[in-house]
Amino acid sequence: MRQHLAFLCLAAAAAAAGLSGCTTSVQNPVTGRVERTVMDERAELAEGAKQHQQVLAEYGAYGDARVQAYVNDVGQRLAKQSHRANLQWTFTVLDSPDINAFALPGGYVYVTRGIMAYMESEADLAGVMGHEIGHVTARHGAQRATRQQRAGLGVLAASVLGAVLGVGDVASQLSQGVAAGYIASYSREQELQADKLGAEYLVRNKYDPKNMVDVIEVLKNQERFAADQARAEGKSPKQGADWLSSHPSNDQRLKDITAIAAGYKAQGPFVDDGRARYLQAINGMNFGDSREQGVVRGRNFYHEPLGIALTAPQGWKIQNEAEAISLVSAAGDAGLVVQTVPPKAGTTHEEILRNGLKATQGNVEKRQINGLAATHYSGTRQTAQGQAQPVEATVVTGPENRNYLLLYAGKDAAAVQRAAGQLREAESSFRPLSAADRTAARPWVLRTVALPRGGFAELARRTQLTTNPEQQLRLMNGVYGGGEPQAGQLVKTVE
Repeated sequence: MRQHLAFLCLAAAAAAAGLSGCTTSVQNPVTGRVERTVMDERAELAEGAKQHQQVLAEYGAYGDARVQAYVNDVGQRLAKQSHRANLQWTFTVLDSPDINAFALPGGYVYVTRGIMAYMESEADLAGVMGHEIGHVTARHGAQRATRQQRAGLGVLAASVLGAVLGVGDVASQLSQGVAAGYIASYSREQELQADKLGAEYLVRNKYDPKNMVDVIEVLKNQERFAADQARAEGKSPKQGADWLSSHPSNDQRLKDITAIAAGYKAQGPFVDDGRARYLQAINGMNFGDSREQGVVRGRNFYHEPLGIALTAPQGWKIQNEAEAISLVSAAGDAGLVVQTVPPKAGTTHEEILRNGLKATQGNVEKRQINGLAATHYSGTRQTAQGQAQPVEATVVTGPENRNYLLLYAGKDAAAVQRAAGQLREAESSFRPLSAADRTAARPWVLRTVALPRGGFAELARRTQLTTNPEQQLRLMNGVYGGGEPQAGQLVKTVE
């Protein structure tokens, strides 16, 4: 959870582009064909620059200059060998544990530190960024903008690889009457073209394009791990990838990329995959939640910069999003959504309820939560459409007089009622950080170590990972499906 985000903006969404309906003709740098478009190169640059600021506000750039410089160097070398070397390319590592990468028009490419933790080499990183560069060089964002403009839709940044872990955007699923973004995906043809271009750019830089196969294997192993975790919890595994249905499946992408890579075999030999350089670059990188986002440790959430902590009821889960922290019921149908309240929403609890929550008529009760002043409201609020909507929430003034909204949310009123006792329990756990909480709030970091003689089983006894640590270590070292590196070989762990 980041500080001072838009009030009740519980779903991640980029702002719609202010493009006119006028079209012009441009030549596609990759195909050479003339296209009718609402976004020429000048508009691409302007739109990318605008949305870049929104991405940074949403995720934040990872605050390690050494990691940023390394990723930028790899990206710039790829971009110089692309079809649009003239662009001023910007490569950014986002401070997010999500496993994702995406691009914006105009030469803005992003990878998360989350996906970097699971890649094995510099060539793997190049494979991810080469694919994203391909989307930009082939003007896929501009093409999507044109289609959406004709359909009357705004232009949004779309996830390309997609986050494959987690239970989804619980905050947006549970919340009612709040803004939700329309996220578009690339077509299958565009994805395939980006894969082909990525492979071409890798070859031009003497990387073996088979590393793009390795990246898809990483995603497939993430799906397998998530499915195995679900079965272990007695749940049904999700079917297919956890992104939009029009995105090609990992199975199909693996088949396509394998064929593409095989076509370049004769153009070898390729340089080394840069595994040693890559492991050196990510050594010490944050793993999982960061200090700025707050950290989840079992049933507890700690946010050291904000000075607050929460504990989920037994059996509940915590989902830490940029917009909010959600304590979610075991059934996934109810939860407590916690957000910071920006000063513009009001300075008193009454102003926040009236101006921010749009409370209209209901019961107001003054409370104390662990020594903090709180006001509980149960009644109705006015939606953006002017309709009355039932709502229950508490405003709490935390450390440094920062206000928070604790929203009772559920798929329907019955779900909220069933979870009423646990929602109150979750709310009552809101507290200032204690000394013990501050110790527990230390973020985890990625370390490269020599694999001990006892292999991952021995390494698992030393790691900070708590849920299936041996399998998680195998997952992040590319051997989830089997295999064992030799003792003494450098591998990744979490400390």
